[in-house]
Amino acid sequence: MFLEVAGQRGARPFLWAKRDGTYRSLSWAEAADRVSRLARGLAALGVEPGDRVALVSENRPEWAIADLAIISAGAVTVPAYVTNTVEDHRHVLGNSGARVAIVSSAALAERLIPAAEQVPSVRAIIAIEPPGDSPARIAVHSWNEVLALGDAAAATAADDLAGRVAALSPDDTACIIYTSGTGGVPKGVMLSHRNIIDNCRGAYRLLEMLGLGDEVFLSFLPLSHSYEHTAGLMFPISIGAEIYFAESAETLATNLLETRPTIMTAVPRLYETMHQRIRTGIQREQGLKRRLFERAVAIGRKRLAGEKLSHGERLLDPVLDKLVRDKVRARFGGRLKAMVSGGAPLNPEIGSFFLALGVRLLQGYGQTESAPVICCNPPGHVRIDTVGPPLDGVEIRIAEDGEILVAGANVMKGYWNDPEATARTIIDGWLHTGDIGRLDPEGYLRITDRKRDFIKNSGGDMIAPARVESALTLASEIAQAMVSGDRRPYLVAVIVPDPEFAAAYATQHGTSVDLAGLARDAGFHKAMADIVAQINQGLAASERVRRFVIATEPFSLANAQLTPTLKIRRHAIRDAYQTDFEALYDGKGMAA
Repeated sequence: MFLEVAGQRGARPFLWAKRDGTYRSLSWAEAADRVSRLARGLAALGVEPGDRVALVSENRPEWAIADLAIISAGAVTVPAYVTNTVEDHRHVLGNSGARVAIVSSAALAERLIPAAEQVPSVRAIIAIEPPGDSPARIAVHSWNEVLALGDAAAATAADDLAGRVAALSPDDTACIIYTSGTGGVPKGVMLSHRNIIDNCRGAYRLLEMLGLGDEVFLSFLPLSHSYEHTAGLMFPISIGAEIYFAESAETLATNLLETRPTIMTAVPRLYETMHQRIRTGIQREQGLKRRLFERAVAIGRKRLAGEKLSHGERLLDPVLDKLVRDKVRARFGGRLKAMVSGGAPLNPEIGSFFLALGVRLLQGYGQTESAPVICCNPPGHVRIDTVGPPLDGVEIRIAEDGEILVAGANVMKGYWNDPEATARTIIDGWLHTGDIGRLDPEGYLRITDRKRDFIKNSGGDMIAPARVESALTLASEIAQAMVSGDRRPYLVAVIVPDPEFAAAYATQHGTSVDLAGLARDAGFHKAMADIVAQINQGLAASERVRRFVIATEPFSLANAQLTPTLKIRRHAIRDAYQTDFEALYDGKGMAA
C-alpha cells in the first residue's frame, strides 16, 4: 500500500516535522527511498522474515520510516512506549524475542539499552541520534550507518528486498502491539497486514462522506498505540495524506494553528481540557460577548436535539456562526473536516458542547485487539451519546451478560505466545471485548462500562465508576477523579483539583498552591466538598461520593497513573491511595 501510494505521490510532501523552529517536509519519494534503504540495512544486519524488531521513539518521520522498513523486510514491528521503564522494556523485548531494537534519543536509550543487555535475543541496537555510552555486549549502529549498509546491499546480486515484499501474505503479522492496559502485565497483540488494511478500508468508507481530498493530519498521540498507528499513520498513508507531527501535547494549541489539519484523532482528555479552557475564558467575559457565546451553545444544542428553532433563533444563528463559532473553529486551525475521539469514553456533555459550536466531533470505539477501530459516528448523522454503528465489515453482537462481541477481518490473530489468553478472548471467531454495552434500534452502540470495572457495593448495587467520574470531572473545579467502593457501603474518591481553581484559592487565602499542601488545608477541603455535594444531587443514591481525599499530585504518565492514551490506571491509583481509602471508611477524611 505504502509503495504504491508513494509511487503515485512522488515529490509531494508526506511527513512534516519541526526543525529549527520551522516545519519541514519529507516527500513521498524521499520517504520510500529511506524505507527501502533501511529495510536492506536491517537485512544486512541479519534480520530475517518473521523476526521481531522493537521501536522506541517519539512521533517523528523516522518512526514511520522504521515501521515501514521493518515490515518491508518481512519482519514484525514491536512498538514500545517512550514512557516505559527499564523493566517495561525488558518485558517487551524478552516476551517478543526482539532481535534488533531501534531507539531515537539518548534519553530513551538510557532506559532501553540496560533492558536490552538483559535480553539474550537482542543482537543489535540502531540509534537514530547518538545514544551516549555504548553497551559492552550489544553492537550499536547509527541510523545513517544502517542506511549505508542498505545502499551497499542494493548494489549486490544478493539483494532480495523486492522478493521479501512480494512474499508477504495478508495474514502475516505486521506488528505486535503491547496493550498499555489499565491493570496487569501488558500482552502482545498480533495484528496482521489484513487487520490493518481492513480497518483503513472501513475508515475510508466512513470518512468519504466528508468529501476526502488532499487531507492533512496532525499526529500527537503515541504511534506506539494501535489507535494512532492505524488512524494517524496507516489510514493517512492509504489516502495519500500529509502528516504533521506535533512537537508535544503542551504545544498542541500552537501546532494546530501552524498546521491547520483537516482531520485529527484525539482522546477525550484533549476535549475535556479545551472545554475547560474555553469555559474558564468565557466566564471571565462580561456583557454581550458572553451572552452571544452562551446563545450559540444553546441554539446549537437545540439543533442537535432535533428541536425546532424559533423564527428569532433562525435569524440569529448565522450571525452567531460568524461571531462565535468561526472563532472556536479557528482555534483548531480553521479547516477541520472532523476530529475523531477514541481511546476512552467521551462525556456526551462535552461532545455536544463542541458540536453546538460547529466543531465536527466523531466519537468512535475500539481496542488494540481489533486493529483498533470497531465503531464510529458517521459525519452526517452524529449521535454523540453513542460511539456510532460498526465500521463496514465489522459485526457486533451483545452477549447475554451485556458484553460486546466483535467479529470481522480487523480482529487480531491472537496474543503473542499466549494461546490460553487468546482462547479466552476469541471464542468461535468472536472477540470478547470486556466492555459492556447495548445496540439501539438504529444500530448505534452505547458503551456503559468495562465488564471488570463495575463496582458492586455491600448493598448489592452495581455501579459504573466511569459515569460517576465523568460527572465529577465535568465540574470546572475538578481536573481528574477516580472512585472506589467495591464491596463497601458507599463510594469514595481521589480528586485532582483544576490547577486554575487551586491557584485562585491559594492566592485568595494566602496558602501554598502545591497540591500536597492543599490536600492538608481544611478550607480547601470544604470548598471541594461543596462542589462534590452539588454533583451528588444529580446522581443516584448509590452513585454518590460520600467521602474523598485530594490527590497529592495529578494522575500522569510519569507516575504511571495514566495509560499512554490518558485513561486512568485504576489499580495504580488504588495502590497509591489504599491507606487513604481505608481511612475514609474509618470515618476520617472529608465528607461530601
